[in-house]
Amino acid sequence: MISNKEKNFISAVIYVYNNEKEIEQTLTNINNILKENFNKYEIICVNDASTDNSFDKIENFAKTLQDEILTTINMSYYQGIELSMNAGVDFAIGDFIYEFDNIMNDYSKETIMEVYNKCLEGYDIVSATSQNNKTKTSSIFYKIFNKYSHLEYKLQTETFRILSRRAINRIHSISDNIPYRKAIYANCGLKIYNLIYNPYRKETRKFNKKVKETRKETAINSLILFTNIGYKFAITMSAIMILITFLVAIYTITVFIKNAPVQGWTTTMLFLSVGFLGLFIILSIIIKYLEILLNLIFKKNNYMIESINKLN
Repeated sequence: MISNKEKNFISAVIYVYNNEKEIEQTLTNINNILKENFNKYEIICVNDASTDNSFDKIENFAKTLQDEILTTINMSYYQGIELSMNAGVDFAIGDFIYEFDNIMNDYSKETIMEVYNKCLEGYDIVSATSQNNKTKTSSIFYKIFNKYSHLEYKLQTETFRILSRRAINRIHSISDNIPYRKAIYANCGLKIYNLIYNPYRKETRKFNKKVKETRKETAINSLILFTNIGYKFAITMSAIMILITFLVAIYTITVFIKNAPVQGWTTTMLFLSVGFLGLFIILSIIIKYLEILLNLIFKKNNYMIESINKLN
């Protein structure tokens, strides 16, 4: 046992959605390491309207605790990882906050303390990434995101992370609504560190259809909000259409000079060519303004909580 425990108050926010098979073991691992190393801590389970026995498993685990603080936030309906974790982090009161946004147990207990110790070195956000836990779709998404976001810190697949209270305050000063936490974290201007660990066992993420749809929607929204891929695509398409418009105009004039077109056909085609040219230019300008506005004002994304239960 460690005699000189850390004095900082720690919050551990855990996302739970239909994890009845894994949640008790995850809670046991996290609680043991926190109890061993910290004087004061709390565990917050965000139950995203699970349809299995996840909540019952959390209640069973709470009965084994003594003075530890375990709270469950029950979402009104399924709202996905981002909104649910926002609710958990908003409720947390710790000096440092762990975010466990997926039930993964491929890391050792020591890894939890390694990210905390790295945070004490001056990093406000420290994440843990497995060397082997990278899916093909995630790799493609992060490759596209990092290419077009121009963030100094490159995003990648993460298992869990820890944030300082200063990081939380900074993030909320940037935006009240956080549609994609990792992108906001990477853009907050504070020091970030990614810790790579060797998994002690092979474990792959499993997502049901509803989770996959939410992740897909989040990925698309993130690419629109935090990268310029939409603007570049619009500019490219506008350039192609402008080129086509010029070619049509040249063709129209050529037909007029060499042949005898239908009366009014030349004037109509020239008018349409010029009209579409102006339309594409205007649309490009509007899209650019929309891009700027989206970077400044996010769509309102408030989470809905059904109940909060202090289980011990």
